[in-house]
This record gives sequence, C-alpha cells and structure tokens, in this order.
Amino acid sequence: MEIFNYMEQYDYEQLVFCQDKQSGLKAIIAIHDTTLGPALGGTRMWTYDSEEAAIEDALRLSRGMTYKNAAAGLNLGGGKTVIIGDPRKDKNEEMFRALGRYIQGLNGRYITAEDVGTTVADMDLIHEETNFVTGISPAFGSSGNPSPVTAYGVYKGMKAAAKEAFGTDSLEGKVIAVQGVGNVAYNLCKYLHEEGASLIVTDINKEAVQRAVEDFRAKAVDPNEIYSVSCDIYAPCALGATINDETITQLKAKVIAGAANNQLKDIRHGDTIHEMGIVYAPDYVINAGGVINVADELQGYNSDRAMKKVDGIYDNIAKVIEIAKRDNIPTYKAADRLAEERIERIRNSRSQFLQNGHHILSRR
Repeated sequence: MEIFNYMEQYDYEQLVFCQDKQSGLKAIIAIHDTTLGPALGGTRMWTYDSEEAAIEDALRLSRGMTYKNAAAGLNLGGGKTVIIGDPRKDKNEEMFRALGRYIQGLNGRYITAEDVGTTVADMDLIHEETNFVTGISPAFGSSGNPSPVTAYGVYKGMKAAAKEAFGTDSLEGKVIAVQGVGNVAYNLCKYLHEEGASLIVTDINKEAVQRAVEDFRAKAVDPNEIYSVSCDIYAPCALGATINDETITQLKAKVIAGAANNQLKDIRHGDTIHEMGIVYAPDYVINAGGVINVADELQGYNSDRAMKKVDGIYDNIAKVIEIAKRDNIPTYKAADRLAEERIERIRNSRSQFLQNGHHILSRR
C-alpha cells in the first residue's frame, strides 16, 4: 500500500501510529479533514487480518466521518481510531489509558468516542488521560445511551423522505417494514407506532421480534421475507449491504429510510433504486443522531439542545433531495455533494479571510 499516494488522492491530513509494548496497544489514528473543526470519530477494536487492512479501515472510516459530520451541520471534521486486537480478550486498562495519552498529544485535533468493539467503560479509561473523548459515563457529564436519539433522527429523516414520496410527511397508516429490531430500531418502532404506522418486523433475535409484536402490534416475518412484503417504507436497521442485486428486484417500497450503516452494497445500487423512483434517505445523513448527540457533550451536554439539533435531520434529508433534483443525480451522490459544498464554502471563506489579512498587512 502506497500510503502517501492514497492520502493524497483523498486529501487526508494525518496518520498516527501508536504502540505501547506493556499493554499490547497497536492503534492507528486517521485524521481526514479538519476544515470544519476538530476531527471526531470513534475508536474501533477489531481482529484485522493484517496491518494494511487496519490502516485501510482507519482511512476509510475517517473519511466517512468527515462526510457524516459535515452533512449533519456539525463544526467537526472526520477522524477514526482502530485498535488491532480481539475486543473479547485483549483489552486492559493500560491499553486505553495509553491511547488516551496519544490522543491528548494531538492537542484537540482529534476527539474519540466508542465504536465497534469498544464500550463506555473503555471511553472512561481514555478519559482518565484526556478530555478529548465523548460517550463517557453519564456521571462524567455524558449523554448516556445514544440509541433513542439515533432512532429519533431516523424517524425525522423518514418523515422528510415520506413527504417527497407521498406528498405528506405523516406516517399515519403507512406500512413500514423494519429489518432488525435492536436498540435503535426498537425505539424507532416506538415513534412509528405512536404516529399510527403499521409495522412489519424481522430479526434473527426471536425475543426482539416478539417484544416488537407485543409492544407495537407489529407483524413478524422471516428475515428472508422482509424485502418482498407489501409496504410503503423499507427501514434497514441491521446489517449493511441489504440493498443489493438480490433484494432490489423484490422491493415494493417507495421509500428506503433506516438506521443501518452502508446500506448500499455497491454505489451502482444507489443508481438502480433512483431509476426505480424509490426515495432513498442516505444512511450517514439519516442516522447521524448519535454523533450529533455526543458532539453536544463538547459544549457541556444539554439534552434539549441536542434533540433540537437532531430535529435538523429532517431538513438535512430535505436538502439532499433538493440537491438530487437540482443536479439530476441520485440522493446518495447528493448527500456527498451536500457535505463537500459545505466544506468547500468554509475552506474558501477561510482562504479569503487570510488573503484579505495579507493585503492589509502588506499595505502597512
């Protein structure tokens, strides 16, 4: 892997390698872009097949956070940390405290949070060494479990997509197929049920399905049947890549709006559903409630203020749809354009400011 060529191609700023022999820490911090502010992105712990695979994941995920944070309207850039190791057996206090010291050494250029393979307890250990961490225990002023907030954002974004497809953002009477009923999706179902939507649910966890059936009068179907049910909205809330060659031909929904990450198996599937006339709410825009919520911790967490910002996901999805119409492109491309245009505006205004300052000094 030619690291500098890759970094130059996608305009990465910094790649930091961190090791601590005593604790076994082997971590990579990738900072993609800090035009809008400090880079914010979680710490992932995973059993990577190779060091190169870990580097690629850190780079890919940090760039994704740049787009997610920019599209969410946050004054934050994109970054990510990956730790090479098995989260089930390789963790120890010294490891996360060592990582905290490395993050502290970046002096605020990067702020971390929990991610796959890490927990609130791990963030608390990082917090022992640095304040540049979010998603810590509520006792330290954190926002706590982000699932209900993420669900609320998905709910608001779904309403915006429904307005485009059906002419109204009311979900009353709409049939919504929810794939996966974990923590986020359960809370989403609660919002949908309260508005009067009819729910069809599936999950490999039978207990989770039964809970949704009992609490929300949902209809349960087999995991393989969720794609072909007659519904108005398909809400992927479990694994990624569920929009693929096999499932697209089965879909009857007019809207795709859910909490899962990486919903499109390939970008060409975004083109296909666009050609089919399906309104797609891009995943990293609609599921940004969690990152919006933890970002509020940086100002001293205020629940009302955070939820008001999460309300803005409705407008963000509406903006994406507007750009898609303006430029005659699929919404997944429009989401990228929304983020890129915001970053470019700030970059240009900063450049103009510096240029004007230079002119003033030169005239002196």
